[in-house]
Amino acid sequence: MRLRMGRLAHALLFLVLLGHAQPAATASTSFDPELKRLLQEAIASSDGFEDRFEAEVWLHDMSHRLARFVDDAKERILLLRSIHYEATRAGLEPELVLAVIEVESHFDRFAISRAGARGLMQVMPFWLDEINLSDKNLFKIRTNLRMGCTILRYYLDMENGDLGPALARYNGSYGKTVYPEKVIKALNKHWFKQ
Repeated sequence: MRLRMGRLAHALLFLVLLGHAQPAATASTSFDPELKRLLQEAIASSDGFEDRFEAEVWLHDMSHRLARFVDDAKERILLLRSIHYEATRAGLEPELVLAVIEVESHFDRFAISRAGARGLMQVMPFWLDEINLSDKNLFKIRTNLRMGCTILRYYLDMENGDLGPALARYNGSYGKTVYPEKVIKALNKHWFKQ
């Protein structure tokens, strides 16, 4: 139930962005043009690890931490490389993205919320149409992470780096603290280096 509530609250974010309570599937051009532009740029962007040694240390450490959620070592490394890549590209700490994914989908890349949000970061499918990428698949790890990280970065910038309100915006619960507290708890418990 906890996971479903997170996805439902995430879907409410997009309803709030619409400015009215119409279903997200009917949305087309009512969104912030700056966020739309950033999503389009994000899809076209590519980067990677800058320092191989640092990457190997980080992957080794985080793989042990992720094992409680993902059994298969090969899948863990694939996820971690993709998360690090997309988080870094968006100017986010990869550990923050790991915490968001833990709360949003519990690392189920095929998760679908009642509202239709999809994948690891629970991105609403209408974003694909909004940025003319209807042929993309939100269950693809890179597509989901790229869009989710771009959206989270946008909200962090909107909130001048204030993590609590940015997370609440991401989740569609702006003005409330339950979701940000869950993410920060997961971040401190599982992902920050100790």
